Amino acid sequence: MATTFTDSKADLMRRAQHSLAANVADSNLTTRQKLALTCRALFDAGHDSGLAGQITARAEQPGTYYTQRLGLGFDEITDANLLLVDEDLAVLDGDGMANPANRFHSWIYRARPDVACIVHTHAFHAAALSMLEVPLVVSQMDTTPLYDDCAFLAEWPGVPVGNEEGEIISAALGDKKAILLAHHGQIVAGASVEEACSLAVLIERAAKLQLAAMAAGAIKELPERLAREAHDWTLRRERSRANFAYYARRALVRHPDVLSN
Repeated sequence: MATTFTDSKADLMRRAQHSLAANVADSNLTTRQKLALTCRALFDAGHDSGLAGQITARAEQPGTYYTQRLGLGFDEITDANLLLVDEDLAVLDGDGMANPANRFHSWIYRARPDVACIVHTHAFHAAALSMLEVPLVVSQMDTTPLYDDCAFLAEWPGVPVGNEEGEIISAALGDKKAILLAHHGQIVAGASVEEACSLAVLIERAAKLQLAAMAAGAIKELPERLAREAHDWTLRRERSRANFAYYARRALVRHPDVLSN
């Protein structure tokens, strides 16, 4: 006999939240493993742009983070070939060098202690949208984790290898989870690797949806109250974990070489 058909939406959401917390636990994967799986998942999701783009995650020691080696594509990253670097991009563990453009990651980490993982890519649709010099518009339920949480940098500061670009990008990002960079690409700043992976997948989908909708007509805005409710609901830690677990399973099937163990 059903007992919940007279329950309020708020009660049902609270019950679902408790169930999520009880049923979606953190994985036993290391940060290195999660980062490598994210690289492969994003490659499969259309974030490939040759050697462009970087991914980083805070490491165990303050002021250090993991990143990929310059010269390797996202489809070549494994947990074993990731580099450990400091804020100056000096390699502390691993072979090769980090992308010099990682410098703005150091600026974001310094400005945002809540950020554990940064994904920067030139995914096709996000890059195409950036050419129009218009902000990302979130107007569809699936992409509401980015609602009012994606900043916009309207002027291209050039190749981001200097401290000036680090200052500009970190300031433009502010306290948001993501930013669209005009004439460039996108950045996601996640509270975890799982969240960053999920939002990076979503921002490319949101850009693709926006371009398709703009070609057909004027985009209609979401009701603010409901959009904020959806943002808060879909951005929960457990949902990011569940999303990531799915992307990781697919990546392991398609790329069995991604993990060394």
